[in-house]
Amino acid sequence: MPSATLLVSCPDQKGLVAKLSSFIYSYGGNIIHADHHTDPEAGLFLSRIEWDLQGFQLERGEIVPAFSGIARGIQANWELHFSDTRRRIALWASKQSHCLLDLIWRQRAGELPAEIPLIISNHPDLESVARSFGIDYYHIPVSPEGKAAAEARQLALLQEYRIDLVVLAKYMQVLSGSLLRQAPPVINIHHSTLPAFAGANPYHRAHQRGVKIIGATAHYATEDLDEGPIIEQDADHRARRGAGQSPRYRCRPRPQRPR
Repeated sequence: MPSATLLVSCPDQKGLVAKLSSFIYSYGGNIIHADHHTDPEAGLFLSRIEWDLQGFQLERGEIVPAFSGIARGIQANWELHFSDTRRRIALWASKQSHCLLDLIWRQRAGELPAEIPLIISNHPDLESVARSFGIDYYHIPVSPEGKAAAEARQLALLQEYRIDLVVLAKYMQVLSGSLLRQAPPVINIHHSTLPAFAGANPYHRAHQRGVKIIGATAHYATEDLDEGPIIEQDADHRARRGAGQSPRYRCRPRPQRPR
């Protein structure tokens, strides 16, 4: 059965768990999963509550106005999501296909509950991959003098395809602050266990330093290169591999949670 998930971030205060759970209970909802966390240093309360929509007395369009009053009272930033609503993801790639194929295969296998209608690349090399999966592919070259025009075209495509999330699957380009402020959330897949070896050629630099464990990091892209909030990491022992070879890793984005 479909479920609803409420993501809440607000100043920490007494009675927050009771207020959130009471809202769901008052309309006949059955909570099936709940995570609550307090950040004492930031003075923040973070919550993720999921409940079964079967028997819930509010229609989907009525939940937002019903909860808005509570949200204002606790000064909350919040989001509402439904399990049967499939998000639309755009993949941005360059010449290497391994991250791109991993994400597409996971989506086709049902591990990634989303649609992938769009691939954007600064090279034409992976167009045949997109064509084989029936995904629209746009080659948009990027140069220092033409970067602003290229990013304008990319933003237009994101809007045209109603994209909810961008994943940089070895895109190998630094996005401007202007694009990041206008685009949907952007997840980058970086080939090191950040914060170690940010930037270019992380495998080679790790090998030169004699590092024995390497891996990959999925994180949200920000204006500070490779310093955005980390979503997931996985690692492998470098001793079993030669210099510059890719480790086994998962590059699976997870739903954003309040921070």
